[in-house]
Amino acid sequence: MDLTPVIIVAGLFLFYSLFSKRLETTSLTAPMIFTSAGLLIGLFWKDLFGDSNMNHGTVHLLAEVTLIFVLFTDAARINFKTLQRDHILPQRMLIIGLPLTIIFGTLAAYFLFGRFLLWEAALLAAILAPTDAALGQAVVSSEDVPIRIRQTLGVESGLNDGFALPAVLIFASLASAAMADHSGLYWVQFTFLQIVLGPLAGVVIGFIGAKLIDLFTNKKWISKAFEGICALSIALIAFTAAELIGGNGFISAFVGGLSFGHFLSHRCEFLYEFAESEGQFFTLTTFLIFGTIAIHLIGDEFYWTYVLYAILSLTIIRMLPIAVSLIGTKVNKYTVLFLGWFGPRGLASILFALLILEKMEIVHSGPIISTVIITVLMSVFLHGITAFPASRKYGSIIRKAGECEEMKPVSETGG
Repeated sequence: MDLTPVIIVAGLFLFYSLFSKRLETTSLTAPMIFTSAGLLIGLFWKDLFGDSNMNHGTVHLLAEVTLIFVLFTDAARINFKTLQRDHILPQRMLIIGLPLTIIFGTLAAYFLFGRFLLWEAALLAAILAPTDAALGQAVVSSEDVPIRIRQTLGVESGLNDGFALPAVLIFASLASAAMADHSGLYWVQFTFLQIVLGPLAGVVIGFIGAKLIDLFTNKKWISKAFEGICALSIALIAFTAAELIGGNGFISAFVGGLSFGHFLSHRCEFLYEFAESEGQFFTLTTFLIFGTIAIHLIGDEFYWTYVLYAILSLTIIRMLPIAVSLIGTKVNKYTVLFLGWFGPRGLASILFALLILEKMEIVHSGPIISTVIITVLMSVFLHGITAFPASRKYGSIIRKAGECEEMKPVSETGG
């Protein structure tokens, strides 16, 4: 057994941890550092984690587990009563902005790439619709940015991956139907079962899991150290149960998190602790492996249209729908620009592309994966570099504005 990957991963985590506090005050984010390390490793040692694709068992397992935990924990930490009462901005960005982002992205991909089927263009747009607040960590943690705006970006990032997932699955099924032997009716039935049985399993498992934890917590039978393990076990059970009955496990994990967070009587402190420790480990390891395999997944098939679409995805395709969604909210133009720009593409887009496209035969899967990779790479660095200075500048502008919509007090949405 080759232990070299273990030494490299552990050494990189040790190195970053030693300087982590210092790095928080710079524009060097953790995803930037781990992705950069992965790119360097990929250039000189492309088979460090096995073969240069997602078929390697260890890499595939890590990707699946990471996505399950991210979907579950992000959803479980949302308090929907608080969200409905105090957070109109993320509501509008999710209900209006997210669908418009997919529509605009579909149109751009369809006309820019030319050879794409409509469903392939829609699939690319849906994969790149979710945001990852961790790529601009300074934005959601900076006290220069009003708490209402920080909460808006955090809530949007926590929910839009789960909201976009059904669209990704539907478009992937429709795109793969074009080259599959099965009839159109088969794919309709398959998609229906995926998006109906998945949520059903998630609701049931999340409810049962929450009530079990409440019951045994009240009896004082659960050690605090094992609360997080209980929750993550529920996430895995939700995923597996859905897969066993023909539903989609990832949708089940997300809905299971929503159900778990809603029905749990206790505050989900263990989920916050997981996100700050084990969750960081899974996420940053994924960025490291992503960097390692990125160049080789793009391969020789590289066209300027990939870069152009990536630029459009990070700017107009994201910013225009957000601007439309915020009409009538009375936030100023700088807030619209700030919220529009800080919609980085990261973990969800990587995992959606690699896990879903691996399972389905799609004519132009290569260009789709290449475009997603280029978009995420650009986002990792552009949003990471701009997060710290943009937060300070934006905060200064809002403070000078005095009493305004952005400064309204809001409660936290955490469960």
